[in-house]
Amino acid sequence: MDISVIVPLKNEEESLPELAAWIDRVMQEHRYSYEVWMIDDGSTDNSWNIIQQLAAANPNVKGIKFQRNYGKSAALNEGFRAAQGDVVITMDADLQDSPDEIPELYRMIREDKYDLVSGWKKKRYDSALTKNLPSKLYNYTTTRMSGVRLHDMNCGLKSYRKKVVKSIEVYGEMHRYIPVIAKWNGFRNIGEKVVEHRARKYGTSKFGLERFINGFLDLASIMFISKFGKRPMHLFGALGTFSFILGFGIALYLAVEKIIYSQYKMTERPIFFLALLAMIIGSQLFLAGFIGELVTRNAPERNEYLVETILDRTK
Repeated sequence: MDISVIVPLKNEEESLPELAAWIDRVMQEHRYSYEVWMIDDGSTDNSWNIIQQLAAANPNVKGIKFQRNYGKSAALNEGFRAAQGDVVITMDADLQDSPDEIPELYRMIREDKYDLVSGWKKKRYDSALTKNLPSKLYNYTTTRMSGVRLHDMNCGLKSYRKKVVKSIEVYGEMHRYIPVIAKWNGFRNIGEKVVEHRARKYGTSKFGLERFINGFLDLASIMFISKFGKRPMHLFGALGTFSFILGFGIALYLAVEKIIYSQYKMTERPIFFLALLAMIIGSQLFLAGFIGELVTRNAPERNEYLVETILDRTK
């Protein structure tokens, strides 16, 4: 199969028939074999009934329905599990992403050999204050922290090599950082394509301002897990050792001053209590790293790694 299209959605009953017809038209024009997975993330409107009708009319349309709302990351993760196409394309259901972009996104994966291609909505029709400006700040921060240089990290319109989606796990609200997750899993050939951003035709946005706070916390989690997920002692142990040595050094200095010069009582100096605090925090960080190391070494996936190729001429 050439293409799997994954469409996470919640309460998009008006746009689904038009989106399905548009995708089918593009696929037929270019003679792609395809499937469309519509993931209903706990809709309270008639979205699931629409999906069932579309699937009955077109066997290429398939659906997954959550019992309740889990979020876009969960919907994408289930879609990634189900996808069978050589190239996987994700897009939003609100018609702001154009299916006419599919052929070029497909070509960039198959011919240009990208692992992942992210859309860049260079011209946007969103509010400048509530979406465009925060989005620029978010993209700048993510680029600086992760090293993945994209103008629009959170664009819903992306294409992937099949192996990418089968190698990553998306949960929480980490769909915003799929390029970062892909990079840390060894898929470094990440490209970008300017795509059309269309004005919303139906419904309203499902995302509020809290996404920026949650997004920062998810980025911190990804950075930690990707670097220290299998070796937490390297982070907590190093910080704990530094903190303890700093506190111990201050305490030793105060003790020498007291014994040799006898100019004051150690407990009369505020820095003495800072030294104690540093040693306590250092000990706690070291123990946290030690416990994390024990948990990691006893985890069932401790020795699971992404292997790209095995060369064994004896078999």
